[in-house]
Amino acid sequence: MKNLVSSFLALAALVFVASGVSAQPAKKAQWKEMHDFHEVMSVSFHSAEDKNLAPLKEKSGLLVERAKAWKASAVPEGYKPTETAAVLKRLVKQCKAVNKAVKKGKSDAELTASITTAHDIFHEIMEKCRE
Repeated sequence: MKNLVSSFLALAALVFVASGVSAQPAKKAQWKEMHDFHEVMSVSFHSAEDKNLAPLKEKSGLLVERAKAWKASAVPEGYKPTETAAVLKRLVKQCKAVNKAVKKGKSDAELTASITTAHDIFHEIMEKCRE
């Protein structure tokens, strides 16, 4: 009887593993380009919130590059592809506007408003584009 129970448990474990079911929780989709963009956005936006626009002025061009790279990347599983693509298009456009405002020497208030808009668009992807 003991051998029968052991055999049954071993068979059940084998079926469980073979089925692809994992005891670990499902991982969230990893999106390298999103994380790369967020590195720059985080420094630029949060510094601007604290009235320090130097990081934004230094990194506005990089913000555009990272937004373009993110837009060009494949949308991973876990995100709504159509909605995400549309919001990324708006994000690139807004990051270009931020960079243009920096290059034109716009006021701190205008730069803060512009990066805030870009930050809000970024959060749309994080909140509304996930499945």
